Amino acid sequence: MKKIIGSAIALLSMCGLANANTVQGSIWENVPGAAGDATIANTPGTAPDVTFNVSTPISFDSGSAYTIGEFLTSGGASVLTGSGELGHTLDNTFFQFLGSVSVTNGQTFTVGHDDGLTLVIGGLTVIDLPGGHSPGDDTVTYTGPTGTFAFDLVYGEAFGAPAQLHIDLPLTSSVPEPSTWAMLILGFAGVGFMAYRRKSKPRLIAA
Repeated sequence: MKKIIGSAIALLSMCGLANANTVQGSIWENVPGAAGDATIANTPGTAPDVTFNVSTPISFDSGSAYTIGEFLTSGGASVLTGSGELGHTLDNTFFQFLGSVSVTNGQTFTVGHDDGLTLVIGGLTVIDLPGGHSPGDDTVTYTGPTGTFAFDLVYGEAFGAPAQLHIDLPLTSSVPEPSTWAMLILGFAGVGFMAYRRKSKPRLIAA
């Protein structure tokens, strides 16, 4: 039985859990109107110039180069498309972050930013600061229902260096993806069959 339990634990380790806190990011360049008024409604309708993935909490800072690539690297982002744009300036760029968060009614969290941003969680506007902003922190309180919801965070960089975005969005729980569930079910079925065969295998009795 210990071997069977060990096999099940090993199977879980091999399958792993899919971190639901991965955020999908998009960047549009040279959009001063949208970057200067970072609202959900101003998200450009064109294809983004750069796409990337990043994990929460989101934490980005510009350095002396003030480029898209420097900014993304500071936050540990993985660039998916648009690698040729990474040397371009951050000025007049519009960012969108899409993902999910687990939140509790009355929970507070802090956002540090320069420039503007808007955050919507589950259809509720939680942060509405879309315009120019000096580097600094704002603390916000979530007043919606408790649970896990999709979020849409847009951030605009339009008024020169520095660029800064730090937000401690609560992590979602790590949950298995559908493919992982399938692997787990098949694996446990196999472990169960092995246990059944071991139990039902006839033993040789000495005469």
